[in-house]
Amino acid sequence: MSILVDRSTKVICQGITGKAGSFHAQKCLEYGTQVVAGVTPKKGGTFVGTIPVYDTVKEAVDKTGATVSMIYVPAPFALSAIREAVDAGIQLVVCITEGIPTLDMVKAVEYAKSKKARLLGPNCPGIITSEQAKIGIMPGYIHKRGSVGVISRSGTLTYEAVWQLTQAGLGQTTCIGIGGDPVIGSGFIDILELFEQDPETKAVMMIGEIGGSQEEEAAVFIKKNMKKKVAAFIAGTTAPKGKRMGHAGAIISGSSGSAQDKMKTLEANGIYVINNLSEVGATFKRMF
Repeated sequence: MSILVDRSTKVICQGITGKAGSFHAQKCLEYGTQVVAGVTPKKGGTFVGTIPVYDTVKEAVDKTGATVSMIYVPAPFALSAIREAVDAGIQLVVCITEGIPTLDMVKAVEYAKSKKARLLGPNCPGIITSEQAKIGIMPGYIHKRGSVGVISRSGTLTYEAVWQLTQAGLGQTTCIGIGGDPVIGSGFIDILELFEQDPETKAVMMIGEIGGSQEEEAAVFIKKNMKKKVAAFIAGTTAPKGKRMGHAGAIISGSSGSAQDKMKTLEANGIYVINNLSEVGATFKRMF
């Protein structure tokens, strides 16, 4: 069992004829993902490599039976792309696009919820079930099938944690980048629930960062609802208050959202906090 995606998942790529869409759709295909179609208006009937392109998501879904879409369209068109995917019956929308206006994402998140579709992102690396399917921009070769689930607000930190888990011989079940924007489709708790239910996942690595209250809320959820071991790393311990660091959501407001506050809350709820990212692999070996 895998959460959200596996080798049987059929995927379409919205924005496939752009540079990012065409490149990453091909990489996903090479990894073994069933990328069955691409969508770009007025490009229907063409191909990107072996992937057929359609004018609309509905046409692509009707022809292929796809249930997942990955989105690489430019930010101004992302809201329309998400709505189109959801209206066509797509069950999981993975939005890679960055720079989407916050108000657009508020609308997109509410629209997806109203149609009972799951939205990942935006501004995220995507999702990968190790050695089965990847939907996004992460480097596939560093992933190895194993027993640790990974959730992260940061793409690059995810790759470092994954590589250490692979080097430690533990591997991963599914790795999910939830994105670093202020408004996102799925948060830590949404994914933690899935990992708790997955029999293959024996422990979870959670990578957070400054800004917002997601990590604190997740800590309370973990203590109340999870039996599986969870370790966490919080990025941004040296970030000054009031200064944005990297992601649009990584900004400390007043006395809340700092790395130190998040770490204290996590530890108070029984979650092991990793202080140095280089210790991820060693920490999980001890946990097992």
